[in-house]
Amino acid sequence: MNTNSSENSRDWASASDPGDTDQVAAYDAMRRRCPVAYSESHGWSVFRHADVRRILHDHETYSNLVSRHISVPNGMDPPEHATYRQIIEPYFNHDRMDAFEPTCRIVASELVVKNIHRGCAVEAMGALAKPFAARIQCAFLGWPLSLHETLVRWVDAHHDATRRADREVLAALACELDLLIEKQLRQRRDSKSKADSDLTAALMHERVDGRKLNNQEISSILRNWTVGEVGTISASIGILIHHLAVHPEHQTALRRDSSLLPAAIDEILRVHNPLHGNRRVTTCPVKLDKHSIAAGERIYLNWISANRDESVFEDAGTVKFDRDPKDNLLYGAGIHVCPGAPLARMEMRVFLQELFAHTQSFRFQPQATVVPATDPESGYASIPIHLQIET
Repeated sequence: MNTNSSENSRDWASASDPGDTDQVAAYDAMRRRCPVAYSESHGWSVFRHADVRRILHDHETYSNLVSRHISVPNGMDPPEHATYRQIIEPYFNHDRMDAFEPTCRIVASELVVKNIHRGCAVEAMGALAKPFAARIQCAFLGWPLSLHETLVRWVDAHHDATRRADREVLAALACELDLLIEKQLRQRRDSKSKADSDLTAALMHERVDGRKLNNQEISSILRNWTVGEVGTISASIGILIHHLAVHPEHQTALRRDSSLLPAAIDEILRVHNPLHGNRRVTTCPVKLDKHSIAAGERIYLNWISANRDESVFEDAGTVKFDRDPKDNLLYGAGIHVCPGAPLARMEMRVFLQELFAHTQSFRFQPQATVVPATDPESGYASIPIHLQIET
């Protein structure tokens, strides 16, 4: 480890203080002052766009084997990664997204209409973002929609335990999720579900190296598709709602021309990423910035900072719908780029279309306080908004 690690640890600790409510500003400060920094909790954090992109494309030096638990396929390196990735990618192809979009639209519409009927004052994270993310994931997997509250509760509990570094609670939560997934698999085994029954059943019929995926592999995929998606999509919806409430001119432009939505969503989430970062581990000694880092060291890629790097994005903190998206790392880059990006993009587009369709506008509630999320979450914990509808 670099001899300056203790100094860097103090630098990083000051920027990641739990009391710091502006995570984005803290990461911006780190990128400018200490672009590669060490801490006990994260290992070596990398904040600059160029460094993050270089690491993403160098999977030989920076391995994705960061956990002792199997993680299919994002926690794998080549050639194993490619084998499993070929199984995963068809579930997010154009035809599947087109077929799933009407279901996504129904879920979004029902949620928005329900909250309009309750009154025009809503807390957007609890009433819209979280239930939408959980319900849509249940629908995508073919799970009962009644499980959505369980998934929201689980994700919230997991974030809280991670915040407190409570390993005992984290272990119990892992067992709880494993049991939930095993129940879904058992029900399909018992009923001899065919591959076309739903997505979960389809995974149970997938083959790798001439054999069916085993329970551990299927469970890993389903864990990634539940926990990861529910947390990320709910954070993304919150960030989008917050931005459009702060910038009514952007809300008006998107209401007038929905063709702007795909580019606008990616750009808004570039400025405030729904994920803090992603991990790697060094396979050999490396040099990052001024630091010599040994093999076997943890590397943390800070998405929020990298996507706001002024050396790459002019006026980086400003949302520009016509900005060239080629350097946007919202979904990563290289061989591990997020395979679920088409699903996420469709879900967010449809949600905003339905929110726009049922309202004239939305804004913050008078005298209400927006509460930022705290690490490990990004975005917002609470967004009190007022939905204006036609009278």
